[in-house]
Amino acid sequence: MFLEERQTQILTKGKEQRHLEGGKASAAGSVSQRACVFCGSRVVLYPIADALHLVHGPIGCAAYTWDIRGAMSSGPELHRNSFSTDLRERHVVFGGEKQLYNALIELIDKYEPKAAFVYSTCIVGVIGDDVQSVCRQIEKLKGIPVIPVEAEGFQGTKKDGYKIACEAMATLIGTDETKEVSPFSINILGDFNLAGELWILKEYYERMGIQVLASITGDGRVKDIQNAHRAALNVVQCSGSMLHLAKIMKEQYGTPFMKVSYFGIEDMSDALYEVAKFFTSPQPLPTGEGLSPSPVERGLGGEVLMERAQELVKDELTRLLPALEPYKRALQGKKAAIYVGGAFKAISLVKALRLIGVKTVIAGTQTGNSEDYKLLETICDDGCILVDDSNPVELSEFVKQTGADLFIGGVKERPIAYKLGIGFCDHNHERKLALAGYEGMLNFAREVYETVCSPVWRFVK
Repeated sequence: MFLEERQTQILTKGKEQRHLEGGKASAAGSVSQRACVFCGSRVVLYPIADALHLVHGPIGCAAYTWDIRGAMSSGPELHRNSFSTDLRERHVVFGGEKQLYNALIELIDKYEPKAAFVYSTCIVGVIGDDVQSVCRQIEKLKGIPVIPVEAEGFQGTKKDGYKIACEAMATLIGTDETKEVSPFSINILGDFNLAGELWILKEYYERMGIQVLASITGDGRVKDIQNAHRAALNVVQCSGSMLHLAKIMKEQYGTPFMKVSYFGIEDMSDALYEVAKFFTSPQPLPTGEGLSPSPVERGLGGEVLMERAQELVKDELTRLLPALEPYKRALQGKKAAIYVGGAFKAISLVKALRLIGVKTVIAGTQTGNSEDYKLLETICDDGCILVDDSNPVELSEFVKQTGADLFIGGVKERPIAYKLGIGFCDHNHERKLALAGYEGMLNFAREVYETVCSPVWRFVK
């Protein structure tokens, strides 16, 4: 059923006295569901809406990642265009630097972006174009940041692409100090504003009295990212994609960070409480003109933030819990399989499903590490199959073994669910339905109910 070298990456809770191993390279021949390094970097940076995103490589790489995030913008939509240098056979022989130079000149003149990201693909790594040199020339000529993203796909996995994207973004941070910054300011890292989710979260924080200085990268703006070092706290939503950037900012600017999740009632409430608690507790922070408040200043106003957070949670739950009851009655006893990108998302999904009466029987991720899986294991029931870096054959077999009624995944898992004749919920970055926050929890319950209880499944063997 699975390759022998993958035994340490598959575990049934309650049957085996060991922990799941994560963070390994994909086994040869396993047809992993993971994406490449280039894709990982592109999905992180792509939602920066007023930047130019130029793929230096064959047209297929740009087409593959065109609009791959369902990332919405409240203003410019330059990111929705997919630009490519369209390298061909002659460029492999003679090099593509001239093609890149001309493309940047033309695009910057036409669109006037605030910054430009240039993504190296596999072929660029093979032919040896000096992308950094071209970017430096254009930056000097045009007076905007032109940032090379050296993410040749063969370097590793999607997770390695996340790290490269974070390092590219770090070159922007700290290069501007013109925005007004509240003493109670945060950056949201790792939310990509899928279906407008960031706007839901910003409303919650604004109701508490907290400024979201930069959203990195959903509905992102270059100037906000340049000022991000001045926020009091980094709140990391997708730890797999953005934890590296949070660590860089902590090391360079002393900005503390915390990991949160916005999926499900429990984690959403905890996220609000933890941020309020941070501003209430007198802990040293970086200080200076336009930066974070002193511990005394922060503590004086922080208590109000906690009161507002408690009131907000109370109001939202008073509305939400009665609305969830019909779905919980209808879904009682149903079973779900989860296979998503990051471990934090999987952990939140297990809790959210339990709230509406659904038991998780398969829980897996593409990018989780061993520590993530230990935490995931603690919240899953005995008999749940935990899996790292799975493939279609394994996932299909696990679904048949467990009798799952629902599969939660992304675009590559949808065909598996439908071929097996079970319901499917899209929880990946292409989706058009907001699933974060209290509003998102109601959307999630409704979507699970509509797919699992659809009459179509009675006609499927």
